Amino acid sequence: MDAALTRPVVIVGGGTTGLALALFLDRLRVPSVVLEARTADEVWSRPAGEGPDARTMEHLRRLGLAGQVRRRTGPGPDAPADTVWAARLGGPPLATLARPTTRQALHAVATAPATDPLPEPAHGTDGSAVARLLYERSCTRPGITLCYGWRLEWLTQGATHVEVTARNTVSGIARRWCAPYAVGCDGQDSAVRDRLGIHRYRLDGRGATGPHRGSCAVRLELPTFHDGVPADRRAGTYWTVGGDAVVRLEPLDGRGAFVLTGHSPAPGTTPSADAAPSAEAVRRALGIRLPVRVHGRPSWFPEAAVVAERFAAGRVFLAGGAAHAFPPDGGFGLDTGIDDAADLAWMLAGQVRGWGGPGLAAAYDLERRRVALRTGAVADELHRSLAAIGLPPTTDDSPAGAAARRRAGALLRTYGERSRALGVRLGARYDGSPLIASREAAPAAAPGTYLPSGVPGGRAPHLWLDARHGAGSALADRFGAGFTLLRLGPGPADAKPLQAAAQAQGMPLTVLDVAGPEARELYGRDLVLIRPDQHIAWRGNRLPIDPGDLVSRTTGRCATALPNDYGDLL
Repeated sequence: MDAALTRPVVIVGGGTTGLALALFLDRLRVPSVVLEARTADEVWSRPAGEGPDARTMEHLRRLGLAGQVRRRTGPGPDAPADTVWAARLGGPPLATLARPTTRQALHAVATAPATDPLPEPAHGTDGSAVARLLYERSCTRPGITLCYGWRLEWLTQGATHVEVTARNTVSGIARRWCAPYAVGCDGQDSAVRDRLGIHRYRLDGRGATGPHRGSCAVRLELPTFHDGVPADRRAGTYWTVGGDAVVRLEPLDGRGAFVLTGHSPAPGTTPSADAAPSAEAVRRALGIRLPVRVHGRPSWFPEAAVVAERFAAGRVFLAGGAAHAFPPDGGFGLDTGIDDAADLAWMLAGQVRGWGGPGLAAAYDLERRRVALRTGAVADELHRSLAAIGLPPTTDDSPAGAAARRRAGALLRTYGERSRALGVRLGARYDGSPLIASREAAPAAAPGTYLPSGVPGGRAPHLWLDARHGAGSALADRFGAGFTLLRLGPGPADAKPLQAAAQAQGMPLTVLDVAGPEARELYGRDLVLIRPDQHIAWRGNRLPIDPGDLVSRTTGRCATALPNDYGDLL
């Protein structure tokens, strides 16, 4: 075995979460190594069955990749984006949910009011396409070492470092990496989680769980697809709910490549993780007689949300599928994993670079596990509501049969509207985190509702600063890579005491002045401190008496109760 290689962070798992974490760390000048048992081609040949939502597109915008994702993935800017439910593919629709095309969505952003909450609409593509672009960008970054085809064999940690041993799947050579921190981003069947002895639990109350399989996503080629679906019935997402299955079909490129997501063949069955449906099974599920080619191995989703009992153990952390897994309803898996990476990256950077304290590790576990529990509960509820709709009769032409189809169509449309869950996607909050310096109560919001708010703990609300609505026009585009102090309104408050305290403790801080009234009204205070993950850490009309305490608190150095003056800064 070669001598130990040293890196600040070892990331086990080279899918979307692991690559996003490496890029966020790189943005904060923290090198990392990514170990992945599969080859790069194998990573993006396995369909994710879900694309990036609005929050993930914001993260990709920070990484300079949002435009590439839109240009290089998906079926095209003018491809239909509606969701259609029918008993069989191309048949009369039971329900239709209108969605703008990519071009229409981007035009809406370009002409939106300054306070519209979405700088980046969701994009229709498979998550594996996002993984490919993250990989390509990672290859250009000198601070990221990519080791694909290296399988984890052993992981151990001590008081000051973690040792990771991996073996090359081709040559058989073993190597050892030594790092202050390691992160398991290695999916539902995480070897890192197993090494740590961390259990997962189902949120439906059925106790501990192993790798339960409930639904699968598989990549298909339907070369004559457009010959079988009338032009006026083409869509961005097709659901077939007739026969004995409920499946979702999404075009990937407009040229015959698709991802099909469906349920297990029978209740309670657990097919082999590598078992792909046959072409005939696909035809039967879709209700078509078209040529079908099934490509590669499927990806499997649990039948109920599962969440790890903890997301951190000493110097080792869990993120993405290693920490949580959800049914495909709502498509939350990819986005929650990348949000994990955005939160964890700055906390690791703080500890590696010396400006963060020991409270960061505990805060990550508290913040992200709470988000995973809320997201999992929504995914489970969506999954149950779809199952409760039932399959409408497809051949009964009686008045009762027609009424049953109308009833199912109305329920399916409601399911589709609730699946947007904007309050889940943009409304993740870290209330109660020791890193949030505030006693304010956040406004309550339903999963389907997002309310922009300046209350600390939530995502920093979006605001356009000019009429271009392009790169650099969004308020968040001007945040620093570290912390950002917003000085809002026409007469900016004095920021020098906080700048001095940040410099004394090494905390990276950018001061950004925004004079317009919209920002002051949106955020509700003259001064707002934004974390590197673009969540609000603190706000007030003047700085606390001790700005050094604010720096210590928001960087995990201070674990004491809030001093009295934090309640008097309104």
